[in-house]
Amino acid sequence: MAPVNIAVVGLGYWGPNLVRNLWETDRVQVVAVCDPNPRARGPIARRYPSIRAVASYEDLLADEDVDAVAIATPVHMHFAMARAALLAGKHVFVEKPMAGRSQDCLELMALADERSLVLMPGHTFLYSPPVRKIKKLLDDGELGELFFATFSRVNLGIHQSDVSVVRDLGPHDFSMLLYWLGKPTFVRAIGRDAVGSGQLDVAFVDMGLPNGALVHMEFSWLAPTKLRRTVLVGSGKMVVYEDTSPEQVRVFDRGVEMIEPQSFGEYQLSYRSGDVLSPRLDADEPLRLEMQDFVDCVASGETPVSSAALGYSVVQMIEATENSLTFNGSPCSLGAEPGEQRQAGDRRRSDGGMPVVGRLAAPGV
Repeated sequence: MAPVNIAVVGLGYWGPNLVRNLWETDRVQVVAVCDPNPRARGPIARRYPSIRAVASYEDLLADEDVDAVAIATPVHMHFAMARAALLAGKHVFVEKPMAGRSQDCLELMALADERSLVLMPGHTFLYSPPVRKIKKLLDDGELGELFFATFSRVNLGIHQSDVSVVRDLGPHDFSMLLYWLGKPTFVRAIGRDAVGSGQLDVAFVDMGLPNGALVHMEFSWLAPTKLRRTVLVGSGKMVVYEDTSPEQVRVFDRGVEMIEPQSFGEYQLSYRSGDVLSPRLDADEPLRLEMQDFVDCVASGETPVSSAALGYSVVQMIEATENSLTFNGSPCSLGAEPGEQRQAGDRRRSDGGMPVVGRLAAPGV
């Protein structure tokens, strides 16, 4: 098969990582990099002398030798640059989130469909061996019925000046939740700007899933230690995923079962405490797997794991979280317009049927 000619756009923090991984990916030829800053282009030009380094994005899109672009620019530029590339007939990989608004995501998806082009958001965690292992455990029914899940993504980190902690850290866990379990039925959130930077630096987000399972996520730039921890609790088994741990995935054969009562008012619980297993994980770089998936889909026309539909749902989850924050923690649905008032209902309910703002989104990712 002929190689896919790709250009990388944006050579700040993440762009050089895309160049390195694409350079090592099968059936790829990195033909150009683009950045208006000559100091950003210089190191790439010296390290990869065969790659053209250009300043003009418009000139790059006019080059018929370029089949696809990989965009690693600031978030506020994603929509306009991806749209221009699709209109120029280029396949598009764009770092997360796919766009700032779900409405813009829909426009990009429509353009890609009309032109039979691949549009892929960069949700790298979906290619992580631990995340894929947990996906298999869930698909195989190892956990049984899911009761609840918790996600913690906190650190004493860099306060972003242009986005809140929800838009900075949330897409990682939102994408994993969608990949594993599908869309939530409601989202509700509280948060604050603790240090007065002008952006929320801590947020707590609760969600309900269609089967009644509950999800809690916490995001913060104000924690004493870095923590990347996810816990899934099911009727059969439980899973702990810690991205910073030597044993990233641990499966606990533990649970609780109700014993049938022998007399009126007698309820007993049986606690099961079995083995703890650390499954073997493939040693592979998620970004390389992500780039390989993009290239394979450009060649085959298939849909990538990190699909445009999933990227759209991630942005919907961001908007639902921000909508809930606007209304002081009221539950909101994916797809509710900003400013819609919450529907009347019993807020004391704590299952997947929580009343929500606006209409419920269609099922599926």
